[in-house]
Amino acid sequence: MSFEKSHTYEALNRIGRGAYGTVYKAKDKKTGNDVALKRVCVPLSEDGIPMNTLREISLLRQLNTHDHPNIVRLLDVCHGQQMERELIMYLVFEHVEQDLSTYIERHSKGFSGVQIRSLSREILNGVDFLHSNRIVHRDLKPQNLLVTHDGHIKLADFGLAKTYDFEMKLTSVVVTLWYRAPEVLLGLTYATPVDIWSIGCIIVELYSLKPLFCGESDGDQLSKIFRVLGKPPESEWPEENISIKWNSFNVNSQISIDRICPNICETAYDLIMSMLTFNPKRRITALEALNHRFFLEEPINT
Repeated sequence: MSFEKSHTYEALNRIGRGAYGTVYKAKDKKTGNDVALKRVCVPLSEDGIPMNTLREISLLRQLNTHDHPNIVRLLDVCHGQQMERELIMYLVFEHVEQDLSTYIERHSKGFSGVQIRSLSREILNGVDFLHSNRIVHRDLKPQNLLVTHDGHIKLADFGLAKTYDFEMKLTSVVVTLWYRAPEVLLGLTYATPVDIWSIGCIIVELYSLKPLFCGESDGDQLSKIFRVLGKPPESEWPEENISIKWNSFNVNSQISIDRICPNICETAYDLIMSMLTFNPKRRITALEALNHRFFLEEPINT
């Protein structure tokens, strides 16, 4: 069954293509509400749908029971066409009209300090919830953060990222490097701190209205990072056998974040720098970040 012929959902139009599948806007015929349908291809094993896929979907359903305000809701899972080696599935989510990238474009005059604090807190609230449920998002960027009509954040595109990793290699979709932590760029093992790095990049973007690090390859991305944050000492460079060497980077004409964002306040700068730490073990956690002075001080910077 394809959802275009479904008795439950009527496709309206395609609204995006991400690393893990195509997203359509559709209408729920029962309720009349708009929904977002994500079409994903699941590789089949000899026993059918792999257990890890079933576990991931079960986890997504379980997360729904918490009804977290900063997590997009999974409403339904539909099986589509089955081929010899793969199954088409449709994940039905609540529909949110815009993502943070579009929201930033629509605020060309910028955001107030109070707005940035509120958006940043909601992103961290959602990520802290995922991390407390042992989920690493791994692909946090403005396009995966949805913004409701009244300006609230909902995280999307998480949970199934691991299951559909294979698709990134099979499609021509370019997964952006701009929000990736150094340990990912270096091909190292990683955990929840990768999401904190991404949030640091996104908060800077809320101040500057443009991405912080716009690299074109893993090495170029690291060069862009070191130009702003400085090159880490050689003692902190991973000892594992990695292709990118510490001495291959020469950092010239360094530019600091407070020059990129002249409107940034002192506590926001301190929070961002604790997120954009090269060593993931020294990076602040989502819960620690929520208790940072930036969120506790009086909103004097309007």
